[in-house]
Amino acid sequence: NVYPEAPDGGWGWVVGVAFFMVEMFTYGSIKSFGIFLQDLMEEFGENSRVSWIVSIAVFVMTFNGPLSSVLTNWLGFQLVVMTGGLLIFSGVFATSFTTSVNQIYLTYGLLAGMGYCLTFLPTVTILSQYFTRRRALVTAVASTGESLFMSALAPALSALKDHIGWRHTMAVFGGLQSTIIICGALLRPIVIRPEGRPKTDAKELVQNGFHSVENELTVSSVSARDAGVRSVKDSDSSSPEEKTLLQKEAGIRIQTVEKSRENKTEKPKLLDFTILRECSFICYSLFGLFATLGFFAPPLYIIEMSVSRGVEREHAAYMLSIIAVAEIAGRFSIGWILTWKYLIKKKILVLLACVISMTVDLVGFTLVTEFYGLAVCCAFYGFLMGTYRTHIPMLAEDDVVGIERMSSAAGVYVFIHSFAGLAGPPLGGLLVDMTHNYGSAFYSCTVGVAVGALFLGLVRPAKRGL
Repeated sequence: NVYPEAPDGGWGWVVGVAFFMVEMFTYGSIKSFGIFLQDLMEEFGENSRVSWIVSIAVFVMTFNGPLSSVLTNWLGFQLVVMTGGLLIFSGVFATSFTTSVNQIYLTYGLLAGMGYCLTFLPTVTILSQYFTRRRALVTAVASTGESLFMSALAPALSALKDHIGWRHTMAVFGGLQSTIIICGALLRPIVIRPEGRPKTDAKELVQNGFHSVENELTVSSVSARDAGVRSVKDSDSSSPEEKTLLQKEAGIRIQTVEKSRENKTEKPKLLDFTILRECSFICYSLFGLFATLGFFAPPLYIIEMSVSRGVEREHAAYMLSIIAVAEIAGRFSIGWILTWKYLIKKKILVLLACVISMTVDLVGFTLVTEFYGLAVCCAFYGFLMGTYRTHIPMLAEDDVVGIERMSSAAGVYVFIHSFAGLAGPPLGGLLVDMTHNYGSAFYSCTVGVAVGALFLGLVRPAKRGL
């Protein structure tokens, strides 16, 4: 599976389908876990503690991002993702036999959460390696697996739950997620070997008397016999002194080539900490941190805020559907836009424009007071949220860290995100409790996204050392 450059297709299409399935059974299943919450509350009678199940799973998934990067660099994409799929299946299936909330914290929160960590990041990383020009489009289309799960499989599981109960449905849920194991087996690693790389054989190198550091690094193996020492001994035209000198010279070259070979086969770093010295990566990570703080409010509070502003509750429920449909449109649109030739090198600027637009839209939530105004704000929010989904593949751009170090960068980047995901909802809830106004949560989100936009605007200048 060796290419002179990223193929922008080939086996990459299979990897794209695998990522679609992984997206469906990771983020899609996490977001759809709410279909079980009411049953769990009735079963265990601990409403507040049940609400922490998904939070723990998401925190474990993001906090262990660096571990996912280390294991991927050490063991490879296939083994790590297949192991993650096995953990997800085991955790979700075991949840169907639990007898307390604490046990669910362990089975779903810890075990399945770790499985989600080991599946999503490696898959999105290897997909980015297969594509360059079409990367944004393929990632955007494949990431709609999350939306498909929420719109199709979640209602089906909910209907199944009404017939066979939540425990049996949870077991079926786990069985469906075992599909990730098959997806992991499809993630064939790709090797990019530019054309024109010298492939001089060690035997020819020594016999012809040429010696260059560049060619030495391509040698696979060499020995005294292969290096032509025997042919020196058999030569009738050489004196004993000449033979001895030639043999010594060949031996020196052999040792040099073997030393170069050892250096060449040195194992890569399991986690490349040099990314932490990249100002562009630091700025991009801070963008992700603050932007994540600002994205939680609309899905969490839009229904209650709509009701508080006079919208009937049954109509307010449509707001989430509007967000979901618009998000799919946003994913497809940003994938198509980023394939335009004159935007290939300006993807960060396109993302910046979307984040700034998100800031304006969040302000709009605090100003409108009737159904149609809120619906328009939800539509813009969903669309812009879909464009934001390109933020992890954007790490592969040269303006951030590049494709070579994306595996390490993605792990550290998601690790930083974990703190924002853990702190965002409690911060919004605190502001709502203090002000008795759901709009106050949107004010805090606006500030978070605005600060994130500031750091995103600094990424390109930081990369250029300005």
